[in-house]
Amino acid sequence: MDGDKKIEKKLLVPASELPEIAKKEKLKEGNDFKESVQWRIFRIMAEFIDGFEFLSNFGKSVTFFGSARISSDDLWYKEAEKLAGMLAKEGFAIFTGGGPGVMEAANKGASNAKGESIGLNIQLKYAQRMNQFIKKAMGFHYFFTRKIMLSYSAQAYVFFPGGYGTLDEFFEILTLIQTEKIPRYIPIICVGKEFWEPFSKLIEDVSYGKNKFIDKEDMDFYSVVDSAEEALEIVKKSKPRDDVNY
Repeated sequence: MDGDKKIEKKLLVPASELPEIAKKEKLKEGNDFKESVQWRIFRIMAEFIDGFEFLSNFGKSVTFFGSARISSDDLWYKEAEKLAGMLAKEGFAIFTGGGPGVMEAANKGASNAKGESIGLNIQLKYAQRMNQFIKKAMGFHYFFTRKIMLSYSAQAYVFFPGGYGTLDEFFEILTLIQTEKIPRYIPIICVGKEFWEPFSKLIEDVSYGKNKFIDKEDMDFYSVVDSAEEALEIVKKSKPRDDVNY
């Protein structure tokens, strides 16, 4: 009981006692409650609660990752659109980060196929538009809560060519599968051999071959394909997740 009271005392701080974090920078008033650690904790909790409640409305799903800078006439935009459409017809909900490029292509494919087209957007200092093909959406303030929602319940992960954000998500999910935080039977599918095979070579020749930083079987956690049809076959053979609880 004493422990509960101590935690409550730390969290339920009167406004007059909140820390003056932004005073020196003069960005905000020094006692702005939004600058307090306590407020941030509750905001993070709220994003997790709302996020898991949002995810619980959908059945089997596939999450798409890829560059926001790919234009609509790009080969990989068209392949992402095609793959998402085929998956939607197979009953999969399509999740993306909600922005342009590959995300837009996947949402467009799912929407045109009359499937579930979902966007989990991020609030940035510079504008990131929500693409017009999203049917259901949720916005996030924190990158890490959004990333958890994008990965939590997906039956498969599809990666198209992309920049730092795409690679960050690729290696994070690869690590979660390696450490069995995500089941090892969940497929990671990299679409676009020209883009992904150099990364595979680096992993095979340097991370494994030269340094033994990973085990040989760790290279089997992902597949590199060159078309929407090849990716579709891998997803269709995947098994539903048995580790998702709401």
